[in-house]
Amino acid sequence: MATAVYIDDSCSEVIDPPKTEVLDVTELTGDHIQQPPKPPKPNVVVSSSVRDLLECPVCLSAMYPPIHQCSNGHTLCSGCKPRVHNRCPTCRHELGNIRCLALEKVAASLELPCKYQSFGCSGIYPYYSKLKHESQCQYRPYSCPYAGSECTVAGDIPYLVNHLKDDHKVDMHNGCSFNHRYVKPNPHEVENATWMLTVFSCFGQYFCLHFEAFQLGMAPVYIAFLRFMGDDAEAKNYSYSLEVGGTGRKMIWQGVPRSIRDSHLKVRDSYDGLIIQRNMALFFSGGDRKELKLRVTGRIWKEQ
Repeated sequence: MATAVYIDDSCSEVIDPPKTEVLDVTELTGDHIQQPPKPPKPNVVVSSSVRDLLECPVCLSAMYPPIHQCSNGHTLCSGCKPRVHNRCPTCRHELGNIRCLALEKVAASLELPCKYQSFGCSGIYPYYSKLKHESQCQYRPYSCPYAGSECTVAGDIPYLVNHLKDDHKVDMHNGCSFNHRYVKPNPHEVENATWMLTVFSCFGQYFCLHFEAFQLGMAPVYIAFLRFMGDDAEAKNYSYSLEVGGTGRKMIWQGVPRSIRDSHLKVRDSYDGLIIQRNMALFFSGGDRKELKLRVTGRIWKEQ
């Protein structure tokens, strides 16, 4: 799978484009708010010389203001300047604090396609707006939602569903209701225990059910929550409920699934789910309380 280079432009200075004719360019990658995209322009071609001019010789990423140069005119990005200890990586001359304003103005005149063009984004954006757009582009790939390992795979939803099934061997279910049983022989060892992720297909969408144990302050707890495989705006069209109980008692949680744009740790640490204290979980388990046996049931529905 192709990898993408992400550039942090948080310190970049935005330069107003000069009031001259705009150059039409394509295929230059930069980085990241969703603005209404302009219709794609036909026959837009990238000049390799322009692409080379705006490529940092150290990190090989597109450069954004301030663009630095040495006394011989060699340029590099502001992020790499501290890494080369104020020495030009091309000629080894001292860099000083010279800005390449001419190149910054050239960049301000360019319009480029979103780097997620291959995922379906057809927008064309000014060079210095492109990074901001890409940070929230609706076509940007999703990170793998699997919990329990640091998986770096990213892609669209169909790709991730196949990845979860083939590589992580997750349980895949059809339907909008579920009845799961979670068992642990020694429930006193709860440090970051993670049960197998379960994926549900319903309403033509995919949902991830998580169940894990962690420390809430000094108290060991269990948490169950649902994530939606899609963007947050679409996730809000759905609701879900979770129920756990035993010996004539039960606890019920109702909420809105969180988008997988939020990591499972972010959702867990915001306590946005059904939280069960360990003593209560053992009470629900019955018996001598030496084994965790929790049955979690729930359903997903679409809001009208």
